[in-house]
Amino acid sequence: MENWDEIRTAYQVARNGTVSGAAEVLGVHHATVIRHIDALEGQLGVKLFQRHARGYTPTEAGQDLLRVAQTTDDQFSQLAGRIKGRGADVSGELVVTSLASLSRMMVPLLTEFQDTYPEVILRYLTGDRLFRLEYGEAHVAIRAGTAPDQPDNVVQPLADMPMAPYASRCYVDKHGVPEGPEDYPKHRFIGADDSNSRAPQYIWLRENVPLEAISFRCTESHVADAALLSGAGIGFMGVTLAESYPDLVQIHPPRPEWVGPLWLVTHVDLHRTSKVQALLGFIKDHMRGQPV
Repeated sequence: MENWDEIRTAYQVARNGTVSGAAEVLGVHHATVIRHIDALEGQLGVKLFQRHARGYTPTEAGQDLLRVAQTTDDQFSQLAGRIKGRGADVSGELVVTSLASLSRMMVPLLTEFQDTYPEVILRYLTGDRLFRLEYGEAHVAIRAGTAPDQPDNVVQPLADMPMAPYASRCYVDKHGVPEGPEDYPKHRFIGADDSNSRAPQYIWLRENVPLEAISFRCTESHVADAALLSGAGIGFMGVTLAESYPDLVQIHPPRPEWVGPLWLVTHVDLHRTSKVQALLGFIKDHMRGQPV
């Protein structure tokens, strides 16, 4: 069958017994109903209805078509119900992305979310690559730095992450601690390989530290953390995370210009789905007032 409209019309004629009844259900003119029936009978080469004064009665062939059409109509109705129901359920795959450096904060929170909604299958993707929400690569992104400005994204402020420069104890034992900017040229710093990085701490580095002093450069935050812990130089880390490493020495106290704002980002097409709204609310409720 190439034309479902004609089959649907025949089905409604068989159900209602009249052209006018089928036309009213379908919202079309009665002439359209007659045209569909004539076209379908012509295509099949068989009469589907006996015409009489009281209306249309299905022939044996018409009864066969009625059964098939009834099954198809029921399946469409069930499909529509499943689709609508799925939109209301907090279940299925939920893809979340963030910087790897936020995993210590996010993993316990996502685990608790999954305990609350056990039918959710979580995929947590980390890395400095920007996962494209408009291509369906993730449902929810937690991003740091300047506010994301991609079109069709819904962006909400989440929290501010205090940052400070640190060095490992082994680095300090070997090189000491800079007292101020005049000492920076004599030290080694860990920075971003991307000279256009908009992260607040890397902007500060470019503006205040000689380029040649930024001697260890990398593309991903977890590599920068590993370099810092191994003694490669002075690098930035979130204050809360740094407190978990007793071997780290804070070089300068946190400053407002080093604060890394965090953002919750979703695509407008998925923002209102039940599972995305459930996760957004869960994250905001659990992070309100918490150090990051």
